[in-house]
Amino acid sequence: MTMVISRTPFRVSFFGGGSDYPAWYLREGGAVLSTTIDKYCFLSCRHLQSFYNTKFRVVWSHIEAVNSVSEILHPAVRAGLRQYGFENGPGLEIQHQGDLPARSGMGSSSSFAVGLIKALLALRGQEIDAHSLALKAIDLEQNVLRETVGSQDQVAAAYGGINVIRFGMNGDITVEPLVLSQAIKSDFASHLMLFFTGTSRLASDVARSMVENLVQKEASVRKMHAFVDQGAGLLRAGDIHSFGELMHESWLLKRSLSSQI
Repeated sequence: MTMVISRTPFRVSFFGGGSDYPAWYLREGGAVLSTTIDKYCFLSCRHLQSFYNTKFRVVWSHIEAVNSVSEILHPAVRAGLRQYGFENGPGLEIQHQGDLPARSGMGSSSSFAVGLIKALLALRGQEIDAHSLALKAIDLEQNVLRETVGSQDQVAAAYGGINVIRFGMNGDITVEPLVLSQAIKSDFASHLMLFFTGTSRLASDVARSMVENLVQKEASVRKMHAFVDQGAGLLRAGDIHSFGELMHESWLLKRSLSSQI
């Protein structure tokens, strides 16, 4: 019996957040500078033997054992199984484990979507490239689930690494890996610290308030967009101190976009 295990990274976004929402970049274009980290979303997926008395078993913060896709509580799993034609046929078991808590602001829902699609296709013996995988995850979250989410997290999770991700007004998405020397990478990593505050929130709730404020805060979003290439240049030059100062300025601007940040 074949089992597929996907490992999808979480991400940290440095600059450009807000310009990756379709409501913005289809009108003005957008870009982000982000990196994935060594913390992951793990999904295992396998067919169930016929002697099980349930057809679908989904293990996350709940343990679900049901006989139809419509009974599944997890929205992404329910939508993904429908989207990729797993409603009929052999039974299926999906188990999730994450290195970080859900709703912690690290792109966990998009990492889950990317890992789920990758695992379901792999279970059928189908390969998919990083770009197509990212686009399918964006479609699942934005169009199928109707979540108010941006387009950067899915791309970051599918590609991995530190990248400038650009969003065109025609909808095209391009990924530019940021090539850094090992010395700069090590110096950069030594200046980064990540803390869990103990709080959690739905990314779509934060995003909804941000999208509602995009028009009123156009100048702030344009400035954050401009910070992407500025920040990338500072990082290439190894100017970590100025990079940090720019992050602080960007954070102050981003906080002005939503009362929930």
